[in-house]
Amino acid sequence: MRVLGIDPSLQSTGFGIVENRGNGLQAIAYGIIKPKRQADFPQRLNEIRIELEKLIDNFVPEEVSIENPFFARNVRTAISLGQVRGAILIAVASRHCSLFEYSALEIKKAVTGYGQAEKDQVQRMVKILLNLEDEHMSLDSSDALAAAICHLYHRDLAIKIKENSENFKKEIK
Repeated sequence: MRVLGIDPSLQSTGFGIVENRGNGLQAIAYGIIKPKRQADFPQRLNEIRIELEKLIDNFVPEEVSIENPFFARNVRTAISLGQVRGAILIAVASRHCSLFEYSALEIKKAVTGYGQAEKDQVQRMVKILLNLEDEHMSLDSSDALAAAICHLYHRDLAIKIKENSENFKKEIK
């Protein structure tokens, strides 16, 4: 199972592609999409959409996981982030990928065991879980990888629950 994780931002949208290979998780690619600062707002949104579509076309993830911000510091930031998310959702939908959304708390808890973990703690755990030694990894990239890891963990748990539920029903009969 290959998952594209996304950490949305107008300045620096993080992406991370993680694959569950049965014997563990592996980072396939990660980085940031950084639109040109001098471009106008609609063009910056379009750059994010285009780059995500290229990533999806090149790496063919089966599912996409995105951080769903629960709050923003101010109204202008919230509106801007909502528009960035819109560009991301269009890119994902245009490539017919299934989308899953998780709060920052859910992502942090899945990766570190603590929902209030700091970004650098998340980054350290991402590096450990994916066996990465990249000293220059951006926090946006590690947050996106964490979103992908979170989804893979939730997905595996849902499968196990379903299997156990079916086995339990068989035992009752």
